[in-house]
Amino acid sequence: MATIKQIAELAGVSVTTVSRILNYDDTLNVQSQTKKRVFEAAESLEYQVKEKKKKKKKLKIGLLSAYSAEEELEDPYYLAIRLAIEKKAKEEGNSCRRLEQDGIGEIGEKQDGLICIGTFSRAVVDQLRRLEKPVVFVDLTEEGDLFDSILVDSRDGTKKVLKYLLEEGHTRIAFLGGYDVDSDGIPHEDRRAQRYKEYMERYGLLKDSYVLLKGYTLNDGYEMGRQLLEENREEPPTAIFTANDTIAVGCYRAIQEAGLTVGKDISVVGFNDISIAKYMSPPLTTLHIYMDFMGAEAVSLLEERLHRGREVCKRVYIPAKLTLRDSVARLKK
Repeated sequence: MATIKQIAELAGVSVTTVSRILNYDDTLNVQSQTKKRVFEAAESLEYQVKEKKKKKKKLKIGLLSAYSAEEELEDPYYLAIRLAIEKKAKEEGNSCRRLEQDGIGEIGEKQDGLICIGTFSRAVVDQLRRLEKPVVFVDLTEEGDLFDSILVDSRDGTKKVLKYLLEEGHTRIAFLGGYDVDSDGIPHEDRRAQRYKEYMERYGLLKDSYVLLKGYTLNDGYEMGRQLLEENREEPPTAIFTANDTIAVGCYRAIQEAGLTVGKDISVVGFNDISIAKYMSPPLTTLHIYMDFMGAEAVSLLEERLHRGREVCKRVYIPAKLTLRDSVARLKK
């Protein structure tokens, strides 16, 4: 505990005065401001002593990704999140070990907690539950009363994109996306596709031929872009909203092969704002996702459970910022 001498030095009074104030000596005649300084100094020093004594245990964190190294390169969104997790864990002095889905049981038992990135099957989620350890899901919400989760606010993000395009005069807006496939091979419809359909239907602008769901790679974007333009020759969309920036890259190629110009003949908006988005030609207007923050926050949530004993689960929604560049043409004069 802090000594009276330390408190006296911090408060700028004598040791005797500190002793009498802390013992509530009612014969002592001092100003309230002096008492306040003494009590604040005592509390401050006591807190510092407690913090010094309570050394944080270095954690062993298991990192489980639904995506292979090859898939991460095809969609750098998950790569960026994983790297942010590993960086934050290292900064905090924690170890971070990548796990395979078939090794959750044995290796997972040796970890203090786990961080899981992506979409997982029911069987994997059940295995994690049986470990009875703190788990943080990134980009997936599962059993909110058992696990923490960090999610992009896709509803608000999709609304920002579509609102912006409508304000720029676009009403023929297409959507290119995919399905999140879990480790059992079961597809789950993209939340952005759901939000897009809800929003466009509300304004009476939803057109089935403008919605294509295939996958999230560059080749998927190229194939969907070609199909979209081919099937809608009579009334092509004036703008395309893609579920990620990698799809947008492939879509650019399909548009250019059709003899059209991105940002002039047809507009494109992406989602994620990966590092190459600003270097595309033209630079891509996209929704910026705070991937670094998501990764760091996942580590912080796990530390909070393990160091502070938090029992109530948290579901954290991270907002996205619309980053305007040159890939959208203004139709309204």
